[in-house]
Amino acid sequence: MAGQFEATVEIDRPVAQVFAFLADGENDPKFSPRVLEMAKRTDGPTTVGTVYVSTVKDAGMKTHREIRISEFEPPSRIRWTELSKNLVTSAQGGYDLEPIADGRTRLRVFNVLEGHGIGKLVAGFALSAARKDADAFARRIKAAVEAF
Repeated sequence: MAGQFEATVEIDRPVAQVFAFLADGENDPKFSPRVLEMAKRTDGPTTVGTVYVSTVKDAGMKTHREIRISEFEPPSRIRWTELSKNLVTSAQGGYDLEPIADGRTRLRVFNVLEGHGIGKLVAGFALSAARKDADAFARRIKAAVEAF
């Protein structure tokens, strides 16, 4: 089973600043408590092809993840795909950013979750949990960017 969760939030920072924060995947632990460690594996600034590796804790289990930036259009769009094949992975995820009034930014975040092997049996549970947390996840991003 594959499915998507998403959320939208307004951030009290200019779009360029929000984009710069989110483009640095090493900031993910600042808003995602499931991400224990995150590091860029490729050299240079983030762009299409940049790879990040992470250690993530879900349902009490630690897994290692590897994601690749698949689209990178400053300051409005970032997309990624997960290269690792854990039980449940992010087939695609991304951020859409839009400048709004008073120097603020509207951010839409989404992930398409996909189960692999036996993970197809638990993907629905993972998706349900992600959907329940989606708005809180977006608010954590907002808080992290505004504190940056």
